[in-house]
Amino acid sequence: MSAPETAGLPAEPPAGPPEGAAPPPPRRRLGGNLVVGGSLVALVLGAALLSFLWTPHDPTLVNAADRLLGPSSSYWLGTDKFGRDVLSQILVGARTTLFVGVVAVGVAAVVGVPLGILAGMAPRWAGQLIMRGNDLLLAFPALLLAIMFAAVYGGSTLTAMVAIGIATVPSFARIIRSGTLQVMRTEYVLAARAAGRRPVAIGVRHVLPNVAGLVIVQASVSFAIAVLAEAALSFLGLGTPPPTPSWGRMLQESQELLWTAPRLAVVPGVAIALAVLGFNLLGDGLRDRFDPRLEDLR
Repeated sequence: MSAPETAGLPAEPPAGPPEGAAPPPPRRRLGGNLVVGGSLVALVLGAALLSFLWTPHDPTLVNAADRLLGPSSSYWLGTDKFGRDVLSQILVGARTTLFVGVVAVGVAAVVGVPLGILAGMAPRWAGQLIMRGNDLLLAFPALLLAIMFAAVYGGSTLTAMVAIGIATVPSFARIIRSGTLQVMRTEYVLAARAAGRRPVAIGVRHVLPNVAGLVIVQASVSFAIAVLAEAALSFLGLGTPPPTPSWGRMLQESQELLWTAPRLAVVPGVAIALAVLGFNLLGDGLRDRFDPRLEDLR
């Protein structure tokens, strides 16, 4: 009788983990907030990118003959009181809103993150002094700062970006200082200090990578605030000047037509609401992603 065909071949390894070994950690699912928020943000970003390649009509073209037309095959969302295509203005307005938000949040992060790390690594009295100055700046909201800047330099996109960026600095500084204080108590930082590492090297090599998650989350939340602030400033005439499309100015121009053409206010209002909701949900989802303990508590 012949030997079995499997004789002499190595035995197949067991399918499961070795006996006594710890099972691999389960994969964490993407939270609903992260999925919905990321989808809404992707929608706004896609509209902004599309505006660079294509718009149904020139968003700044004034055509009195086509003013206040309803939705049609030529104008999918109708026209405003100047005969401009509403859909084209929405697409280009998304680009303007994101541009102002990116620059404003970028300015706030560039100033607020080093300030927060410095306040967390400095001696107690110096950190308290920095944070008291931070609290003083926190007393001036973006709208008030924009009005002050506009009175001096005039209303413009640059004024809106600077005002929103300065008003957002305290939020970054406070959250990054809190994270820095936690990192400074860890054993590897204490060992680096005992080894004679310079504070700058500790901040760049150890502190900054460990607070990067906080920076991402705060940037997402602050972006939602920047979108609202830019719309409010444009509504008041202190933001993006005409003829550049802006969602806030679209609301301002439609307020006298609320009863005759409410869609002119509904369309930009919904765009602003979706953008703010998307960035808020994205920030909430990122916070859960970077700190699973928060998700377990919900």
